[in-house]
Amino acid sequence: MSAKYNFQLRSEERRRPLPGKIVIGQDDTETTTHVLLKLLGYLLFFRERLQIEARLDDDNIPFAPDLVQLNYELRPALWIECGECGVAKLDKLAVKAPDAEIWVLKPSVPDAEHLLQLMARHALRRNRYQVLGLDGDMFNELTGLLQTRNEVFWVRGHFDPPQMQFEFNGLWFDAPFRVWRF
Repeated sequence: MSAKYNFQLRSEERRRPLPGKIVIGQDDTETTTHVLLKLLGYLLFFRERLQIEARLDDDNIPFAPDLVQLNYELRPALWIECGECGVAKLDKLAVKAPDAEIWVLKPSVPDAEHLLQLMARHALRRNRYQVLGLDGDMFNELTGLLQTRNEVFWVRGHFDPPQMQFEFNGLWFDAPFRVWRF
């Protein structure tokens, strides 16, 4: 592990009470982009059993998820990949985790559109994936604000229309994002 990032969390969404703090580790091969995507994915998709970088006890699934929610049979119900993710991995994931809702988070709309083109070119299964592209300018600004200790005040994140509102280390963000179903 090359770094750890602490995030003190507060929320205005009463129906989704966030924990007071989360820690996201950065491996030697990961970038701060990956760390921030995990944070934003955690906040957008937060639910009671959502885990960051959980180890799965399933020999049939050779991958480690960035974010995952397991059902009561300990099988993935929600699988979220953040940042770089090859189409071969996505193709296998659709088979290995057949009941999981699969999402891929990208730091910008052009990055998301590029992934969608690759998925179409490699003829991945349709109606199996959701791809989310964040506002690139907002994401770049967040990257510049990231420290080892961070404060997040989450106001809301919703998908209809796709919008998130939060404060990160003292700066306010109100940004749209785009979602595609593939």
